[in-house]
Amino acid sequence: MNLIAFETSCDETSVAVIKNGVLAANIISSQEFHTKYGGVVPELSSRAHIKYIMPLMKSALEQAELRIGECDYIAATAGPGLIGALMIGFVYAKGLALSLDKPFIPVNHVEGHIYSGFLMDTKPQFPFLCLAVSGGHTLLVLVKSFTEMKILGSTIDDAAGEACDKVAKLLGLGYPGGPFIQKHALLGDEKSIKFPIAELKMKYDFSFSGLKTAVLRFVQKEQSISGNISEQMTNHIAASFQYTAVTSLAKKVEKAVTEFKPATLCLVGGVAANNRLRTAIESIAVKYGIPSVIPDMQFCGDNGAMIAFRAKSLVESGETFALTHEAFPSFVSDYLS
Repeated sequence: MNLIAFETSCDETSVAVIKNGVLAANIISSQEFHTKYGGVVPELSSRAHIKYIMPLMKSALEQAELRIGECDYIAATAGPGLIGALMIGFVYAKGLALSLDKPFIPVNHVEGHIYSGFLMDTKPQFPFLCLAVSGGHTLLVLVKSFTEMKILGSTIDDAAGEACDKVAKLLGLGYPGGPFIQKHALLGDEKSIKFPIAELKMKYDFSFSGLKTAVLRFVQKEQSISGNISEQMTNHIAASFQYTAVTSLAKKVEKAVTEFKPATLCLVGGVAANNRLRTAIESIAVKYGIPSVIPDMQFCGDNGAMIAFRAKSLVESGETFALTHEAFPSFVSDYLS
């Protein structure tokens, strides 16, 4: 199977190529200019996707030593994401498929993350428990096959990555917040400040708005006393926030491991790049004697490779595709209605 896939759901433009069933190229262009705005500006993101999508496609095909006409399938992220950004990759890929008379495969972005562990040499075994954490999503999923999964819980408010961004902004650390939180946490005492972990009615749901508010109140109190936040106090706040967020996630994961006894434990998504969280998930896997699979850094953030693999797995699972909405799998209907 030869397949080309496009990912443009937010602020990464990425094109990946699978050649003869093997990942042959995965090129990512990150829109770092959003840093000065303290967050992603949707209109600017869309314009950047327009600028880079064709050059990235050409580079990916050259790297894979493949011509576009030799691709059997064209795939693209169909959602969720920023609607303007999504449309660039989706319409571009669908136009290619139409012009080449090739099947077009719309891929759910979150499902791309969930199955990204299969891009590693050691692959998950079904059924696997997957914690998917990013700037827009926090999900705990029991994955039974390439066509069957059950969402055990999700965030009822902020996603974990979004909370990281907001706390980093509150502390004046910059955007995106995750790397800054992790850097300053290394210099602080994670037990110095006790922040709350939300207790919810649904045992596998998550909440981070209360944690974010607790950090805000703590910062306001410190500022009222001393007038500003010292660098060392910033480090302590970052460390304590990170510890509380990771503990909140890990508690639910361990509870699900004991209940469902999965064959593999997976951690995916942009926040999976956090070393403290990676260590916590690996420790749970070791404790219960099951393997853990966490993608390499290049596959944690948004990337075309995960979209390409998910498209490939859908085809190999018997899904059929055409250029009409009626032929699309049900999971994308919400994004195309």
